[in-house]
Amino acid sequence: MGAGHSHGHASGRHRWRLAVAFGLVAVFFVVELVAGLLSGSLALLSDAGHMAADVVALGAALVATRVATRPDTTGRRTFGSYRAEVFASGLAVLLMLGVAAYVVVEAVGRWGSGVEPQTGAMVVVGGLGLVVNVAALVLLRGGARESLNVRGAYLEVVADTAGSVGVVLAGVLVAATGQPLWDTGVALAIGSFVAVRAVLLGRQVLAVLGQHAPEGVDPERVAADLEAVDGVLEVHDLHLWTLTSGMHVATAHLVTAEEEAVHPVLDRAGALLRERHGLAHATLQVEPRTHRTCAEIDW
Repeated sequence: MGAGHSHGHASGRHRWRLAVAFGLVAVFFVVELVAGLLSGSLALLSDAGHMAADVVALGAALVATRVATRPDTTGRRTFGSYRAEVFASGLAVLLMLGVAAYVVVEAVGRWGSGVEPQTGAMVVVGGLGLVVNVAALVLLRGGARESLNVRGAYLEVVADTAGSVGVVLAGVLVAATGQPLWDTGVALAIGSFVAVRAVLLGRQVLAVLGQHAPEGVDPERVAADLEAVDGVLEVHDLHLWTLTSGMHVATAHLVTAEEEAVHPVLDRAGALLRERHGLAHATLQVEPRTHRTCAEIDW
């Protein structure tokens, strides 16, 4: 596949969603950070820290969608720059883990210190944060299933939404009981939730970078289906991977009888991969059984 091929890039189609969500989150991050510092609430500060990660992650996602659709002028990026969105998702994972670690360290240091946060600010700012996050979730939900990049941003905002709920809850509990430990406990819960979401997204990122078979595609089933194509005697060197969200790639060698016509075999095999397995871009090499071009390859 050359970089010049035209593809429907999943992240590019939802770039406007990322842009609007970025604007909402960036504005409210400043509000929450100032409120957290003035109120002394660790829950607010932890949520602001996570929102800061959102700002960076959403900004990186926006840059990645632009880079991914930029034409290659070097001639060396034969797959284009579509993987930029995967690296942006990896950055989001690192940021989420960093925020989670900060919250845990800060919570442990504050445990038993008796710092009393301003509960009114916690409830008001947490409530406003909940509204902003719900609006961002509605925007990003439409592209979260198609794009790993948008999914990373969506999961960040999901965690932020839970954080906003936690901040409001912490403010109510501290006001009702007079115990500031509720603020610290909720901050720890937010940090733990962020860490779990980061690990789940990180596994998806590593699967793409490790060139695993696309999720939901069984290589053994694909090989069996190809071997069942009329005219195909054997399938070998089958490779399946994801270039970026919505772009699954396949390569395979199809062994045929000497007298078999090449074009019908290619048409049938390509249609099968596209229609049954969602592999729209496949590079297939047809080999008569008396001509094994890859016999000497040892990997």
